[in-house]
Amino acid sequence: MAKAIFHKHQRVFVRPVGTWALVEDVKPQWVKDVEEPVRVFYDCGLGRDFSADELSAEHSEIVETGHWRLLRAKNKWQSDEECARHPHPGTFPVIVTDSMDWGGWRVPAAEYDRDPSKLEAQARLIVHAPQLLSIAEDMARLTEEETDLPAEWAELVKKTREVIRNISATPEPSSRTDSARAA
Repeated sequence: MAKAIFHKHQRVFVRPVGTWALVEDVKPQWVKDVEEPVRVFYDCGLGRDFSADELSAEHSEIVETGHWRLLRAKNKWQSDEECARHPHPGTFPVIVTDSMDWGGWRVPAAEYDRDPSKLEAQARLIVHAPQLLSIAEDMARLTEEETDLPAEWAELVKKTREVIRNISATPEPSSRTDSARAA
């Protein structure tokens, strides 16, 4: 018996054609008196139906976020008087993304000094990003099967799925150095 491996609207790589496509329809092939489909084909809008072995799922890494924390590091380069206008004089934010209290996000002292309020807000956003990602994933999952969503909600879900896909997709090698040389 066959089970569907891909779902409708999933982005897949179609190997015989050599291109990416969305699964437009899942087509199970049924046989009389059998409870499960014998085979499952996928319509990707490319002129014929494909079997599961001709398709590959989009590779994405599961983002393992753990528990991110906001710590305060001592400002070694400025005295407390020089940074009295900062929200937390004498310190700057450090986002720790590792259980051993190292690794993560830090800001250069000169950049922090330029706009400390902005960087404090960025630090809070980064710390809470894993929670926001979890909420977005839950929202996308809960609305996956819904067909009668209001237009505004459907657009919001579409944007949410795009953001999740961008976060979890493996980045392509950059050719920035090639384009910089050409300029």
